[in-house]
Formats: sequence, C-alpha cells, structure tokens
Amino acid sequence: MREIVLDTETTGLDPLRGDRLVEIGCIEIYNRMPTGQTFHVYINPERDMPAEAFAVHGLSAEFLSTKPLFTEVVEEFLEFIGDAPLVIHNASFDISFINAELDRIKRPAIARDRLVDTLLLARRKHPGVSNRLDDLCSRYSIDNSRRTKHGALLDSELLAEVYIDLIGARQSQLILASETRESRAERTGDMPRRQRETPLAPRITDADREAHRAFVATLGDKAIWNEFLGAA
Repeated sequence: MREIVLDTETTGLDPLRGDRLVEIGCIEIYNRMPTGQTFHVYINPERDMPAEAFAVHGLSAEFLSTKPLFTEVVEEFLEFIGDAPLVIHNASFDISFINAELDRIKRPAIARDRLVDTLLLARRKHPGVSNRLDDLCSRYSIDNSRRTKHGALLDSELLAEVYIDLIGARQSQLILASETRESRAERTGDMPRRQRETPLAPRITDADREAHRAFVATLGDKAIWNEFLGAA
C-alpha cells in the first residue's frame, strides 16, 4: 500500500487570520517502507515572516521571496500525493493550511478521510505523556540530532520512522524475517517424509553398473568412488 508522510512549515498558527504555507515536505512509503521518493518545496507566502515563526523554522521572508508561489507548485504536489493516505503529525493543522491554499486558487480541498494522524495514534498508544515528534523519536530510539530547527522534509523523514514503530510494522518485519530464516527451516526439517506405497522400478541396468565400475577402476586406488562402491 502506498502512503505519503507529509509535513509543512507556515508563517503562524491560523490560516483564517492570514497565516500562509511556506514549506511542504513529503516522503513516499510503500508497504510501510520508505521508497526514496520525496517531494520538497519552499513557497513564497507573499507576506512578512513573524519572529515567532522564524524562530521555529529559520525561513526568512527574504529567503522565501525568491521561491515559487503555491499556484506554481500545486500540480506537482497533487501529482506526487495522488490518492494515497496522508500520514501527518497533528494532521488538522497541516491540512487546514494546505486546504486554505487550495481554496485561494479555487481547487478542491483534500478530504480529511485520507488523513492518518500520528498524534492521535500516539495518544492512544502512550496516554498521559507528551507525544511531540521529538518525544516519539526519543521513545523509539530514532536519531533526531539533525533537527536543530523544524524543517518539513527532515520532519517527514523522522515521522516516517516514528510511524513504522508506532503501528508496530518494524517489529512485524523483524518477526517475519526471523520466521523466514529460522522457524520455517526448523519446521521443514521436522516434517514427516511421505513414502511411496510401491517403490519406483530402478532405471540402472546391470550393464550400466559394470561400465561404471570399470570407469572407476581407471581412476586409481584413491578415487572417492571406491568408498561408495565398497559400501554398496
């Protein structure tokens, strides 16, 4: 099954108050394994960058002023995600910004029934504790040392690893690998062998056997065939 792990960065917290999308990062996974296919783009928000948002992701208005508008990248983005489920941490936040941008250019919104919210999954599995992305990385021993600032592509890469652990897919893969290498081999060795009720008739004639003995005799006394002939 194809899924897309997605993250965004923005100018703030509320698209209804003028905050805009500034970065999208996506990781493709297939059957819960990253394929190496990614989508990443910075977006010109056509507005200033509040200091609070800049402190989170480090993307300045000056840097973003040379980047494409959302309308210039939307086709490539929609083509990449296709109709796959979207795996997002705190999905309602990211999808509200994406749908706000789609609404501005009169494009259909992304349906919320496509969303897999890893924050909700984490809260069910680990109730009563913090389930931020950094916390989940620590819980599952995932190296997030590169995450000095929020970044959509890096956060998507980390979330893809967290998601695989969160749903138990990594453990299932390890169990399956162990099953394939060890258990199956052991069971195969213990399986009873079926015997024919009537043995097949031999296809080797007495003449064939004599010809073979004559050939082995030409190989000398140390030929390994002499051991088999002696046992016979």
